[in-house]
Amino acid sequence: MLTPFEVDDVFNLHECGEIIRIVEQRLFADAGLVRGEVNDNIRRARIAWLDSDGDAAWVFGRLVDTVIAANRSHFGFDLTEFAEKMQVAWYDAGGGGHFDWHVDIGDGQFAIRRKLTLVVQLSADGSYSGGDLELNADGQPRTVSRRLGTATLFPSFTPHRVTPMTQNSRYSMTAWVHGPAFR
Repeated sequence: MLTPFEVDDVFNLHECGEIIRIVEQRLFADAGLVRGEVNDNIRRARIAWLDSDGDAAWVFGRLVDTVIAANRSHFGFDLTEFAEKMQVAWYDAGGGGHFDWHVDIGDGQFAIRRKLTLVVQLSADGSYSGGDLELNADGQPRTVSRRLGTATLFPSFTPHRVTPMTQNSRYSMTAWVHGPAFR
């Protein structure tokens, strides 16, 4: 069984703030599910997308380096590309922010080829309540690190959720790495 892998300090406090600043200049949209379906009972968040070039190129470069090292030391997956933009999600307690149990592999054009999911904590641990990222790789749900700038990587077939927000708001960034079908 492949367990999640955490990498501390992928981004520092200033860099996390800069990512949030960059994304706040974009339009946030209601978060959808596969094929853009919106279901507030399953997921309630606002999202914006970051390109791998332009003002977010340094972010993408850091994620590539993180994935290469983690895949080499922990996963050993056949990875070929980042076929999707980076997604920044904003979960707000006032809006009922959450994302129920799900996996990141699906039938969509890109989701079918997702192999590795990477989630970066962009908000300071003590700045919000609720909003925990939980993974269930082995039948025992576990909360991952809330340390600012920490990246958690896990196989995209791992069930996970974001628990309901209870106070303030939380930002996180997600990227998916793609490759040929698992064998």
